[in-house]
Amino acid sequence: MMIPVPKSGILEAISGEEAARSVPDVTELMITARLHDAIAAWPEGSSYLGFLFARANTPKQVEQGLRDAYEN
Repeated sequence: MMIPVPKSGILEAISGEEAARSVPDVTELMITARLHDAIAAWPEGSSYLGFLFARANTPKQVEQGLRDAYEN
């Protein structure tokens, strides 16, 4: 899952990484945005904050894992 930018601004902090990684079926979290960079939300923006990866027995489980991790 590409982690969307919720609103435009300067990225001052990242939180919830450990909580997101601890969600069942989540296999990896990669934050690609850099702290203190200006980040623009879509449609003006052209990048994401990072990526979440999950693996499970069914697509529904994968989707739920990604949604749960994103909410953290």
